[in-house]
Amino acid sequence: MNYKKQIAILLSDFIKEITPQEVEKLIELPPKDIDFDYSFPVFILSKVKKKSPQQIALDLEIKLKKPEYISKIKAIGPYLNFKIDRFVLAKYILTEIFNRGELFGKIDSKDIEKPLRIVIEYPAPNTNKPLHLGHIRNVFIGQSVSNLLRFIANEIFEVNLYNDKGIHICKSMLAYQKWGNNKKPEDENIKSDHFVGKYYVLFNEKLKNDPNLNQEAENMLHKWENNDPKTRTLWKMMNNWAKQGFDESFDKLGVKFSQEYFESDIYKKGKEIINTVIDGKNFEKVENNAVIARLENYNLPDKVLLRGDGTSLYITQDIYLAKKKKEDFNYDKSIYVVGNEQNTYFKQLFKVLELLGFSEEMIHLSYGMVYLPEGKMKSREGQTVDADDIIEKVYNLAKKEIEKRYIDLNEEEIEKRSRIIGQAALRFYILKYDPKKDFTYYPDKSISFEGDTGPYIQYVYARIQSIINKTEVEIDIDIDFSLLKHKTEKELIFNLYQFPEILKEAAESYKPHLMCQYLLNLSQHLNSFYVSCQVISSEINLQKARLLLIRCTQIVIKIGLNLLGIEILEQM
Repeated sequence: MNYKKQIAILLSDFIKEITPQEVEKLIELPPKDIDFDYSFPVFILSKVKKKSPQQIALDLEIKLKKPEYISKIKAIGPYLNFKIDRFVLAKYILTEIFNRGELFGKIDSKDIEKPLRIVIEYPAPNTNKPLHLGHIRNVFIGQSVSNLLRFIANEIFEVNLYNDKGIHICKSMLAYQKWGNNKKPEDENIKSDHFVGKYYVLFNEKLKNDPNLNQEAENMLHKWENNDPKTRTLWKMMNNWAKQGFDESFDKLGVKFSQEYFESDIYKKGKEIINTVIDGKNFEKVENNAVIARLENYNLPDKVLLRGDGTSLYITQDIYLAKKKKEDFNYDKSIYVVGNEQNTYFKQLFKVLELLGFSEEMIHLSYGMVYLPEGKMKSREGQTVDADDIIEKVYNLAKKEIEKRYIDLNEEEIEKRSRIIGQAALRFYILKYDPKKDFTYYPDKSISFEGDTGPYIQYVYARIQSIINKTEVEIDIDIDFSLLKHKTEKELIFNLYQFPEILKEAAESYKPHLMCQYLLNLSQHLNSFYVSCQVISSEINLQKARLLLIRCTQIVIKIGLNLLGIEILEQM
């Protein structure tokens, strides 16, 4: 039962000026100091009805007949407010959650006209350095948005692109060629992608005293593009090291892709496309033989698609990759999860694709920077927090906290909980921020069992399980719903009812932080309920009703955490 939709239908009997769908979009949640569940702003009707909004709201209050599910309709200023009957709501929502279990809120593809096929590309690393904290944010956004969209009946394909060629790759290669002494990662007991990254940092250190290194790197790039055997052998060896390290990191983060692409495999196809569309208007070859997309008429800077010397750029391969992904997945929508420093680039890319005849929807899921307490990360100077290091740090912080709290746990259980709680700490801390916003990451704060953290939500789940374990009463829906009448019970029930709506909004706006906010709010309402209401009671009927309420809350918490990529624990 979508009460918001039902209210829109109810209003539509008296509002003919706009469609029920438009009415539903206008209905909103009132401020917390207004004791109603939904509000309909009537401003839009004032002009056509030739009345003040206040009078229109009063007229509607008088005309509307309350259905069973509404306990109160009240005009307050220019808003018409609705209160859902808590008994009807409790019976409906708790029955729905208990019966559907972990499928609550999930939309079945047969219930919608046509599921969308969506390709989500992330994290697209360069193979000249290990994954860092920024990549972790990228991965968590990509995974959680994929989970959310899949839960509401879209067909999702998660793909990754390895940027494995270009000047930045040649810088690592050149440094290794000059100063690597043919060493291998195992010779220094260094993870393979970290070993490659060490030479990227070394190149930039040496560049300070030898500016000719940039030209040498350019020369190496030309050799690579001309298939020089020695250059290609070095490139293949170092790329394999980088890829091997990435696979280990992805495994720690639970990342799996439907398809992996490599820039080195596709850049030539991009060149072919560009060279066949030169028309002297939208795509022009200039005096130095570079090919440029003329985008001034679209309020965008012109974009070089191919350098004058014939070497490619990121956009060269991205043009073909859009075509290749269409061939592989026949997508309706293509989402690129990339940081906000590339905002202009993606506007240019999407306009170029449009000019090339692409009609599919293209989305740049832009996200902000992650800072350290020390400031901005700088890959060239080695001032980054590598993904592996931060995963290890939160694991150790979690382990320390567990060992302090539970002295009798065996090593295997400590290991399991440390991994699950550490991942929860890292994921929730990063995902709780609006993707578009910058933030500073503090590992110690993320691991707290209190406050707005992942371990806190996990603890709320485990506490519910602890209460359930203390009773032998079987939980079912054969209860007296009218017993759930305390204010905190009613608030908790309405929170549970809101879950599918929040889920849909989080998915369709690509904002997993809305799910984080919802879970925190739900957990806080549950704690308010605990303060006022005792679950295990001598009054067996009341106990059964409250056990059902907390069990349904537990189910919703698990669904929400899983959508964020977080596992639950029945004991912390």
